[in-house]
Amino acid sequence: MADADFTGSVPQFYDRYLGPFLFEPYAKDLARRLDGFDGELLEVAAGTGVVTRALDAALPAGARIVATDLNPAMLDHAASGLSSPRVSWRPADGQALPFADAAFDAVVCQFGVMFFPDRAAGFAEARRVLRPGGRYLFNVWDSLAENEETAIVHEAVATLFPEDPPGFLARTPFAYSDKDRIRADLQAAGFRSIEIETVRKMAHAPAAGDIATGYCNGSPLRAEIEARDPQGVTRAAEAATRALEARYGQGPIEAPIQAHVITTRP
Repeated sequence: MADADFTGSVPQFYDRYLGPFLFEPYAKDLARRLDGFDGELLEVAAGTGVVTRALDAALPAGARIVATDLNPAMLDHAASGLSSPRVSWRPADGQALPFADAAFDAVVCQFGVMFFPDRAAGFAEARRVLRPGGRYLFNVWDSLAENEETAIVHEAVATLFPEDPPGFLARTPFAYSDKDRIRADLQAAGFRSIEIETVRKMAHAPAAGDIATGYCNGSPLRAEIEARDPQGVTRAAEAATRALEARYGQGPIEAPIQAHVITTRP
């Protein structure tokens, strides 16, 4: 599962550059949707803890959070940035959760289900660990066409390797945007009450280089670049920076980003 391999220094770049730009706006959105929740919550694909921190800050004192991720390196980075008595960390595969049936009142997953090789199996696991009446809340990116800044990075990096362009961004994180497909996969896993809302946010970055550095150093795109050119990450980040500056100018960037937010119950 190379597309889900966030190791080495990737977590640090991911959290520093992509976290504020891409993930914090939707982390706050998910936390808001759980306003007043005070039960047992499982977070799948917690990454570097962007959502975990938002949940810990927003939820009532009675809530308990178990944050999991497939990559121990991501969880280690997350744990280093949040010390809370009600948050516990545990490596886990979202398609084979190491928890008993009906163990949680809610399951949350931010931008993680796109990485599941078998999404219906991942949804079925979420359903299995939910208690009766529990909620499954997750989000996925809309298409690259609706996330222009990411499309610009994707295209700029691809032009450096015309014979074998890296395809991670289009292949995985931005490839699961069809609402009918999402609904069908959830229904196959046994979910019946399904609400899908398309949510547009404004993202902010200090400069184009932050976005380019985040993608080229803080995602599996990095491994794709290095496989084609072991010294190519800097060159790719520079090309992406120039492309972003051509669109948004130099200095701080404000750009729209778009995702689907799904709330469902068995």
